[in-house]
Amino acid sequence: MQKKFNKLKEYLSSLEKQGLCLAFSGGIDSTLLLYLCKDLNVTAVTFTSEFQTEDEIQLTKQLCREYNVKQKIIKFHPLENEILIKNPKDRCYHCKKTFFSELKHFAKENNLKYILDGTNYDDLGVYRPGLKALKELEIISPFAQFQITKQEIREYAKDNKIDIYDKPSTPCLATRFPYGTILSKEKLEIVKQGEKVLKTEGFNACRLRIHNDIARIEIEPEMFEKFLSKKTVITKGLKNLGLKYITLDLEGLRSGSMD
Repeated sequence: MQKKFNKLKEYLSSLEKQGLCLAFSGGIDSTLLLYLCKDLNVTAVTFTSEFQTEDEIQLTKQLCREYNVKQKIIKFHPLENEILIKNPKDRCYHCKKTFFSELKHFAKENNLKYILDGTNYDDLGVYRPGLKALKELEIISPFAQFQITKQEIREYAKDNKIDIYDKPSTPCLATRFPYGTILSKEKLEIVKQGEKVLKTEGFNACRLRIHNDIARIEIEPEMFEKFLSKKTVITKGLKNLGLKYITLDLEGLRSGSMD
């Protein structure tokens, strides 16, 4: 693993003279890239929209301050996009094509030649329509390029005392709805507030999937017993958001369950 990261650091250093622009979401993948680039000529760019929570955006600001990296916040409006609002199966392609195109414009204006993102090697083996947009726009994914997996990213981050090395993945909120669901600010707000209810009760790794007026809760199976002990307060909190039926998914938390 160390050899991979040594080669990666050499590679990043070879690019920095012409400027690096990092798509920074605050997840562990892009955070480790931020850490590896913190002493290089890099600008982190974070897109904020209805698809993210304010807590996620605040975390990106905190991390950029911690590593003394310049950050640019760009407002993205996915609910003004006629394609994205319909939540098609290739939503991620259209979303990434839109904001990485804008990122390329920003990078060109600021003399930053290379655009980086945190796609890792494992991402290449699962359904990720956004990868097509990255390829079309010639975005560099160093972890994927050097065959660095999610587990290796977490281990390296832990070894280098990055506090969020075990942070749960936080995919965009549109992933909480079945494909074809017409998205709205109100629906996304229900997810935000619903997952806040779960996290307040100690379920930091969670997904609240919405099927019309049914809430399907995904948490880690080892947390089921704890969940049942808190079911009354959780059910009340979610029903206060207008959800009629509250269910616990017995398959547990898993990425891409809507795929």
